Amino acid sequence: MKYRPLGSTGEKVSVLSFGASSLGSVFRETDDLESIRTVHAALDGGINLIDVSPYYGLTKAETVLGEALSQVARDRYLLATKAGRYGEREFDYSRERILRSVEESCRRLHTDYLDILFLHDIEFVPYEEVAAEAFETLRELKRQGVIRFSGISGLPLSVLARSLEDEAAPADVILSYCHYSLNDTTLLELLPLLEAKRAGLVNASPLSMGLLSMRPAPEWHPASEDIRRACHEAARCCESHGSDIAKLAIQFATADERIPTTLVSTASSANITRNISWTDEPMDRELLRKVLAILAPVQGRSWPSGREEYNQTIRA
Repeated sequence: MKYRPLGSTGEKVSVLSFGASSLGSVFRETDDLESIRTVHAALDGGINLIDVSPYYGLTKAETVLGEALSQVARDRYLLATKAGRYGEREFDYSRERILRSVEESCRRLHTDYLDILFLHDIEFVPYEEVAAEAFETLRELKRQGVIRFSGISGLPLSVLARSLEDEAAPADVILSYCHYSLNDTTLLELLPLLEAKRAGLVNASPLSMGLLSMRPAPEWHPASEDIRRACHEAARCCESHGSDIAKLAIQFATADERIPTTLVSTASSANITRNISWTDEPMDRELLRKVLAILAPVQGRSWPSGREEYNQTIRA
């Protein structure tokens, strides 16, 4: 496993990190004992950053993860969770709710501090509503030693850019998803700002929430039909060459030295072990060339998330 600096935090993170959303049975029904084995396999394979949220499985992911981590020394991993989003349409970035959320998360996770606390999916409420209390609350939690670093997560790059440009925003780390993968590399546009602010970066969902798979994308996926078709064609191309597009996608996402870490989520110990092994194998450059050519017509195309003002530049 390779490790890279996470902005100015002073921490080095594994190029592949573990997203615990799957432990909450978000994508399919999962076995909790296998989920716990998966967490342990991730750590044994060299992963040292784990990300979760009370939103995932409506606290189930945190609960199962906490059980797994209770069996592991605290200095073996960096732990990130989130606050602000608690349901499909339930958002609350008030001081009182964040403080209560952190207390509840720490209890579920069997820890007395968090390495990173992200404000979760802030594009769904007016920016000023988040800034009113949440930013100072994160600074308060840092002063108290309850969290070590704070950050922002969301889908639209515009909301992440705004938080980086805002001197008042406590953005030690940014979590972006579905913007650095085979079909969308627009996250690179944010790198100059990240570097100027010396902020850390966590890249999530290298499989574009299931688009880059031989299986059809889930019905709930917001991608347009032409994006789905192109991704499925790319997956078929990999299959015809005796390969798995998931392997190419993970290798692609972890290859760029400017991307400190990429989150993958699974509740299968075999899957996470395989994902880890892929990061140490050479990438098939010729297959990559063919896949990128297939995806070129939809490259950088995304889908709206949250408030309209954050999605003005989206090419649907």
